[in-house]
Amino acid sequence: MTSRRTFIKAGAMAGAAAITAPKVLAESTIRWRLQTYAGSSLGAQVIKPAVDMFNAIAGDEMQIDLFYADQLVPTSELFQAMQRGTIDAVQSDDDSMMSPTDVTVFGGYFPFASRYSLDVPALFNDWGLNEIWAEQYASVGVKHISAGSWDPCHFITTSPITSLSQLEGKRVFTFPTAGRFLNQFGVVPVTVPWEDVEIALQTGEIDGVAWCGITEAYEVGWADICSHFLTNNISGAWIGHFFANMERWNELPAHLQTLMAACFEQSHYYRQHWYWAGEARLRTQGTKLELTSIPDAEWAQVEQAARVFWDDIAEESETAARVVQIFKDYNAAMDRAGRPYRYS
Repeated sequence: MTSRRTFIKAGAMAGAAAITAPKVLAESTIRWRLQTYAGSSLGAQVIKPAVDMFNAIAGDEMQIDLFYADQLVPTSELFQAMQRGTIDAVQSDDDSMMSPTDVTVFGGYFPFASRYSLDVPALFNDWGLNEIWAEQYASVGVKHISAGSWDPCHFITTSPITSLSQLEGKRVFTFPTAGRFLNQFGVVPVTVPWEDVEIALQTGEIDGVAWCGITEAYEVGWADICSHFLTNNISGAWIGHFFANMERWNELPAHLQTLMAACFEQSHYYRQHWYWAGEARLRTQGTKLELTSIPDAEWAQVEQAARVFWDDIAEESETAARVVQIFKDYNAAMDRAGRPYRYS
């Protein structure tokens, strides 16, 4: 018998194949395969517009074939596949694809490193993180094309959370580093394939997610299963990137490198306003999730724990120490700048 999980997976892959079915092109057309961390519903927002734009402009000269989460390889194997050249390019955070670098721990949601989505491009483009990421990935044969921000990280659960004590024992789908940090508050990180999260929520295998904000919860259907959204977050924005196999990148003519970088940069910009508007709209107009909060004085314990966590991470390598110091300096500068950069 065909299981429901197998049926859903087969249907999703068939749908994605239809979306990305290659058109007839010249024999000389350069073809790349790019896999994203996102499933097809989310990928329609966070990556497909950029790939479509690139393909429309590049035409017969080059085309990118887009694949969604786990279609070619599991997300945890994305780095290895890209390094080998099995996949030409990847959209992911460092943490999820288990990059063998000293900056991997900072990918995805590094606790309280950012307050707002604009903090991420500021940190990378103006505070030196781009150079560090470029060095780290070049050393392992991968081109770091660019970094951008996604949504904040909230708890979206099947029962209400109004105090830290209610985190105890919660089985939560989250990112490796976020799970490592949250474990001290009794959260039990659970790893399942992204496409299986919905079923895991329905069956009670997990109690919720700490993977995204409210926009994604609605977009991918988790808001149809969960009941509550905790307004306190552990990060203001997910840090994600575009990467490419270095050899394949170097084979491209300069104008195609520039075009790809520009299209991916436009993708970063699109997500800035899509998430920013979506988070506010669905908090105020959404009807599927009830909003709850942990009192600020109590949540301050989590923020204080994050600073200890930062210092622990800084001891892991010289590069990690450099990144943590940039986070500290940047956030101190934002605090001194005051409104609108920081309100508290």
